[in-house]
Amino acid sequence: MSPSKILLLTVLAAASSAYAQSGPSTAGTLVIVPAFGEVKHANDEAVVTFSVEEHDKDKTAAAARVNRKMKEGTELVRAADPSARLKTQGYYTVPIYQDNPPPQPLQTVQRPPVPVAWRVGQYLEVKTNNLAVLPKTAAAAQKVLAISNLSFGLSKETEKRLDDERIAETYKNLNERIASIAAAMGRKPQDAVLDTVDFEASGNYAPVGAAPMLMSVARAKTADQVPEPSFEPGETTLQMRLVGKVKFK
Repeated sequence: MSPSKILLLTVLAAASSAYAQSGPSTAGTLVIVPAFGEVKHANDEAVVTFSVEEHDKDKTAAAARVNRKMKEGTELVRAADPSARLKTQGYYTVPIYQDNPPPQPLQTVQRPPVPVAWRVGQYLEVKTNNLAVLPKTAAAAQKVLAISNLSFGLSKETEKRLDDERIAETYKNLNERIASIAAAMGRKPQDAVLDTVDFEASGNYAPVGAAPMLMSVARAKTADQVPEPSFEPGETTLQMRLVGKVKFK
């Protein structure tokens, strides 16, 4: 930086300090200071929801095929990724009625509609941190199951570790803003006494994550070999807000 620029900055700083000092006294002033911090980290966990659904006039036959495919799909997932955590959920049996049933004769007892077929299905949730084998796992399961949803995020262990960094970044930003406010008021940062630190930011604190990445497939492919899908886990941003109350001596 040239000597002329240094001289100009010095003059401006002195002028600002003089202006601040010429204003009202700031002794005992209580200042509310908001602060913000964020950290980013590559997603290290995936949650995949597989599904299977069968239609048949015979409810028992549809249920039998669902049960067989879900058992086979579960075994394929476990073989491809032994570390995955599996949870079956959402078993349903839904009747299918005729769209335009024939009208019933007048003055007869109205009979309840009779199902013409049945929809039977079930879901399998797979949670894993082994993202390297996720395409292989998905392709193996897709031989008999469909992918209903896919989302990436952070594991609890990673979130806990990042929380320390997030707090540190937010507190660092608070100190920087206090120093800037003190300079604007013609005071020294040492004159500021931190009275309160509200890490809930008066109820406004909310960790923000990247929008989950979703995929949907109508039905599972029945080919003997399914090409591995391509996945991009992305990253998650964790944010924190706090409010500090600072009193100047």
